Amino acid sequence: MNSSLRPLPNKDKETPLYLKLASILVALIAFVYILFILRETIIPIAFSILLAILLHPVCAWLERHRVPRIGSILLSILALFLVIIVLVYVVSLQIGSFAEELPRITEKAETILDQTLTMGERYLNISRSQQVSEGKKYLINALSEGRAVLLNTLVTTTGAISTFILIPLYIFFFLLYRDFFRRFVHKAITNVPNESLNALLKKIYEVIQSYLSGLFLVILIVGVLNSIGLLLLGIPHAIFFGFLAGFLILIPYIGILIGSVLPALLAVVTMDSPWYAVGVIGIMSFVQFLEGNFITPNIVGSKVSVNPLAAIVALFLGGQLWGLSGLILALPVTAILKVIFDTIPSMEPYGFLLGEPVHEVKEDQKEAVIEQTVEKEFKKKPYRRYRNKPRNRPDENTPPASKPEI
Repeated sequence: MNSSLRPLPNKDKETPLYLKLASILVALIAFVYILFILRETIIPIAFSILLAILLHPVCAWLERHRVPRIGSILLSILALFLVIIVLVYVVSLQIGSFAEELPRITEKAETILDQTLTMGERYLNISRSQQVSEGKKYLINALSEGRAVLLNTLVTTTGAISTFILIPLYIFFFLLYRDFFRRFVHKAITNVPNESLNALLKKIYEVIQSYLSGLFLVILIVGVLNSIGLLLLGIPHAIFFGFLAGFLILIPYIGILIGSVLPALLAVVTMDSPWYAVGVIGIMSFVQFLEGNFITPNIVGSKVSVNPLAAIVALFLGGQLWGLSGLILALPVTAILKVIFDTIPSMEPYGFLLGEPVHEVKEDQKEAVIEQTVEKEFKKKPYRRYRNKPRNRPDENTPPASKPEI
């Protein structure tokens, strides 16, 4: 066959870089749009996956004690709902006792309002009637805007509750078909060995498990610290507000600040001095400092090593995309993406970008030291390359080489 008939590789057929970037951008926009449009379906599934991973150790422990898989799954889900019911009952008791003090709080608020009007009349030369009329106007505007927000929230919450009812069903099937889903991943990704896929799935499982279990322990510790601080100040319902701020850690970086506003306002209304409110904010800010710098890093550990900048950007993106649910899901999803990026060689720089700088730099330095050590050992003893190499022995049928004549 004539070689001239063979087709030569055509370099013009290679896709230009700008087309690749444009296709990636279009695919990313389409993916985000799908996540936004199908949020009422995707959000419950995402929470179900996290809760199923959280319940998996309980389910596995029951299965090891000869409980059938279906029975162990049902018992695990029942235990989860019992914990939720106990928490709701405790919160309702605290709200009931808080409602009993509303008359005293209202009387104190009226006194503070009268003092404020007197100060405005004395120092700002504004009459009481003018202050009251301006206050009414702003109050009416705030109520009208709040009513619209409340109606929108009720509509959104009603739709969310109708879909969140399916969470127990999702959890049941995720735990029941966990082996089936793992086999699906093996069949869907055929160009990667099953051992590598199992290692990746195990690492993702460990990251989520570490994040969720550590998060609940952090909530408990922060709630106890907040409650102790508020009890020392003598703030009413200190335990309720302390653990409320602890649960608001689910909204990272800003949750505990939101939780400090309510006890601070209560301190202004119920206590004799406004310095109590300053003390409340100071104590909760100190607890937040401990949580961010000592408690969470030591409990959650380096398995969820996402740097603060990436975490803040993920929180804003998650909040814009899915609201409060997006704020809660932002960090575990970012941690999962980092695990996947670290596993794929072409995406490893992005995993490095999401990680904590100190941790990532230490890992790189450790790998560099290991490589340098191996290279030095190899250069020091090059005979090791040939120590186990078999010698070339002459074949029996091959005549010996004749000696050169002198």
